[in-house]
Amino acid sequence: MFISDALSDYGFWTLSLLSVFAFLAGFVDAVAGGGGLIQLPALLIQFPNTAIPTLFGTNKIAAFSGTSMAAVQYGRKIKFRLGFLLVLSLVAAASSFSGAKVVSLLNVALLKPMILVILIVMLIYTWKRKDLGQTSSRVKSNQKQWFYGILLSMSLGFYDGFFGPGTGSFFMLGFVVLLGFEFLEASAYAKIINSVTNISALVVFISQGFYLPWIALIMALSNVAGTLTGTRMALKKGNKFVRLIFLWVMILLILRYAYDVWKMIFEKV
Repeated sequence: MFISDALSDYGFWTLSLLSVFAFLAGFVDAVAGGGGLIQLPALLIQFPNTAIPTLFGTNKIAAFSGTSMAAVQYGRKIKFRLGFLLVLSLVAAASSFSGAKVVSLLNVALLKPMILVILIVMLIYTWKRKDLGQTSSRVKSNQKQWFYGILLSMSLGFYDGFFGPGTGSFFMLGFVVLLGFEFLEASAYAKIINSVTNISALVVFISQGFYLPWIALIMALSNVAGTLTGTRMALKKGNKFVRLIFLWVMILLILRYAYDVWKMIFEKV
């Protein structure tokens, strides 16, 4: 029933394209984060006249569906430090809620040049360190791991609620570089924390009616399908596969933000 209603409201080609992009986003996000790089632009292109918070909310519903499924799949294979994970998740959730609250008050575009520079540094660092994240290297004290973990969760939780694209990738590299995790383990932690931040942000978006119900449902189903495929490949192929996808995600994120910054500068000239 809902398919026929959705078709009559949006058309076959719109729903098909969004389903394909949601599947790809779920696959990429399950492996290395950055699914928002694919999914959110697809929504922005298909619905140029729809309010931005509504598209953000729709994207969050689909992203949460896939991310939470990936968290379940990783949870069956990866051994977590539950207390550590719980605290980081709660800190990230509170920060994400705050970020979602101020999304309509600040100009997101102002962040893009800074994010672009950070992404370029992340790409160069990960590419040059070919052994990065291939094995666990926890040389930092437990106290430092807690400090870096909470700092990471506060900053990226806020970013996820406020804007979002690339959050999973930022979390992954943060866990690898700052806490000494391997890529596969970092991806598992990132998925669970990202699921929590998505819930926190969704409370705001859904309570304010910022979502398209049919689109969110169809994209959520496609995102879950992509997530299941990506998670299985990541667990089967291991850290080298995750690192490779991560590098490609970084390149795509850089191209996306470079275009946004160029357009922003061009519009001012």
